[in-house]
Amino acid sequence: MNFSDIIKNSVLEKFQAGDLTTTTVVLTLAIAVAAGLFIYLVYRLNSRSGFYNRDFNKSLATLPVITAGIMLAMGSNLTISLGMVGALSIVRFRNAVKDAADLTYLFWSISAGIVIGAGLFELAFWLSLVVAVLTTFLDLLPVLRAPCLLVVSAQDLSAETALMECVGKFCRRYQVRSRNVTKRGVEWIVEMQVRQEGELLQSVSALPQIQSLHLMTHDGDVRF
Repeated sequence: MNFSDIIKNSVLEKFQAGDLTTTTVVLTLAIAVAAGLFIYLVYRLNSRSGFYNRDFNKSLATLPVITAGIMLAMGSNLTISLGMVGALSIVRFRNAVKDAADLTYLFWSISAGIVIGAGLFELAFWLSLVVAVLTTFLDLLPVLRAPCLLVVSAQDLSAETALMECVGKFCRRYQVRSRNVTKRGVEWIVEMQVRQEGELLQSVSALPQIQSLHLMTHDGDVRF
């Protein structure tokens, strides 16, 4: 018996020793189902109503079960293990993730299935608990108010001084992002953070030479 035969026999013995039993399969899949339902609940509670995707959440709940099943199959049979590696290497996922936080839940769901499929149930429990607490805690942290964009149109550039003085009364920090001068007039785009939006609009609209104004806000990224 040469060295290659020794390696081959040791690998085959390892896979033969890991033959699945009904108890192992049922216990592993049951724990994977529990982990999937837990991830489903955490994602539903932490997701904003405007960005909640029920189909994506159902995928998160089923991924631990599927991944755990794959891990059980790969750990019990060498042929299936090699086949899975080849099959998964040609899979392409083209569904775009709209929210960056969804990537965290997606990786969490897959990781939980891998850990459960490997039989590390205690690690899967603490992993899911720590990730759930951390994501919930970070979601509850207060954030700064998102910046607003004030778009103002006037007859000529002489209105800029009065406009900036008016904006300065309501905003500590503001910055002119754009000045667009045409034959019809001038347009300013001012970035700011303001709480008294109604009073600001009323004050700016009362200025002479002001033709129109628009205030745009969003719930996206904020600047610290």
